[in-house]
Amino acid sequence: MTTDFRLYRGLEVYPLVYPHCATTPGGGHNYDEGFDAAVRIQEPGSSEGSPRSRVFKLAAVRPFENAGDARRASTAYAEHLIDSCAQNTHVLDLQL
Repeated sequence: MTTDFRLYRGLEVYPLVYPHCATTPGGGHNYDEGFDAAVRIQEPGSSEGSPRSRVFKLAAVRPFENAGDARRASTAYAEHLIDSCAQNTHVLDLQL
């Protein structure tokens, strides 16, 4: 699942939320096991070509109980990554 992006310090932030357990063939989604989250940080689109982007997975100890908590955590994680970059470093160039 994805939601609309938000702009944070000139970068597009896309929370990525998905069920913790994969869907089995012929079965429905298993939301009872919780959700995992990641975030895609992307430079705004330009007419010169495709923008750079990168996906960062949240390292949670256990799955999030609901999609809302996972979405909020992924947005907060993106803000933390962007804010903690050194002045001469870009978040898309981080080595994690």
